[in-house]
Amino acid sequence: MNETKPPASTDTTEILRLTTEIVAAYVSNNAIASTDLPSMIRTVHSTLADLDLGVNARDVDLTPAVPIKKSVTADYIVCLEDGKKLKMLKRYLRSQYGLTPEEYRARWNLPHDYPMVAPNYAAQRSKLAKQIGLGRVSTAPARSSRTRKK
Repeated sequence: MNETKPPASTDTTEILRLTTEIVAAYVSNNAIASTDLPSMIRTVHSTLADLDLGVNARDVDLTPAVPIKKSVTADYIVCLEDGKKLKMLKRYLRSQYGLTPEEYRARWNLPHDYPMVAPNYAAQRSKLAKQIGLGRVSTAPARSSRTRKK
């Protein structure tokens, strides 16, 4: 009996090609025992196959580093990703996790008005800005347009 296998799908072919490239690149730059090679190939292949199926870290139920209700205090905001205490969260999220505030809020099901800056720090910066005159409309009369000399 001659069993014919269905042709490999493009996705399977692509996964095999990527597996080959990744393993070859790793082996060419790192020493690895020949007995460990099959295990490495299986690991790389299964990881790529999982990624192809859409199985990734975002599908897993997320557990915040601290309870959401305790993440905002007067002096700092705790990052739900890793538990780090910060005064300003926006830049940290972008540099460490590549997240915008909107993506972060969506990821953790936070309200749209969830703060990205610690309340006391925001008040301190607001007070400083008012002291130096930011946000005020100028009280000086506007200059009249110049008349041209003829």
